[in-house]
Amino acid sequence: MQLGWKMEEKIKMDKVMTTSEPTAERIRKYLEEGKRFDSRGLLDFREITIEKNVSKKAEGSVRVRIGKTEVIVGVKLDVSAPYPDSPNKGNLMVTAEMLPLSSPRFELGPPKFEAIELGRVTDRGLRESGFIDLEKLCIKEGEKVWTVFVDVYSINDDGNLIDAAAIGSVAALKIAKMPKYDEGSEKVLHEEYENKGLPLTNLIPVATSVYKIGKSLIVDPTREEEDLSECRVTMTNSDGVISSLQKSLSSALEVEEAKRIFEISEEVSKKVLKEIEKNIK
Repeated sequence: MQLGWKMEEKIKMDKVMTTSEPTAERIRKYLEEGKRFDSRGLLDFREITIEKNVSKKAEGSVRVRIGKTEVIVGVKLDVSAPYPDSPNKGNLMVTAEMLPLSSPRFELGPPKFEAIELGRVTDRGLRESGFIDLEKLCIKEGEKVWTVFVDVYSINDDGNLIDAAAIGSVAALKIAKMPKYDEGSEKVLHEEYENKGLPLTNLIPVATSVYKIGKSLIVDPTREEEDLSECRVTMTNSDGVISSLQKSLSSALEVEEAKRIFEISEEVSKKVLKEIEKNIK
């Protein structure tokens, strides 16, 4: 029986996306021995680099690389009406776009589940941490507030896009400048800036995703490792306080594994925060 073109395309994509079984077995065996293909420890990140001001049109922008994984994050500001349930607070909107150039598994068109999840997890980590003082973005209560747009674009997917997006969002927000607002014309002057940044607090949110493969728990997986993962827990720490938590994939966790994930997140987030601060000085 001849397959329809959609099914044939799906089979082709599955072949592109699936790690070969011999490679999968080698990865699992290495992890059981506490090793990884790239010589890292199970709780080690790849090298993190942050390039600032990569877009001339954004109020703040960065290019983040974690190993070969790469994202660009831009921050834009505009003035609009506040949300009905928070008339004295500015708005925050986070969107993510998985560009086809970053992976053969991403396609053009309406956002798929992965892009929606990436945007929502990043949004929740920023929002619930209190990193942005939204009350200070109110211009006129109930009528006009600043809206902060955070846009995430995948450039190369070699695993762990979620943490890369979170790092990029924090970095872009920290370097963003407030554009001037003309009260008379009620227009935002995007080419002119105030001598100040966004109203941020010291509660810097750092997302750490912990992945379970067999009995092993790892951070910052490569694409092959991420494809083999049975469970992912993304936890956002802000000065020792957990502001958000997201579990993905179907595998259950033992109580001791859950406890260990909390410990790993707290330990690793401190190291990632140092890398962010070092890169954006």
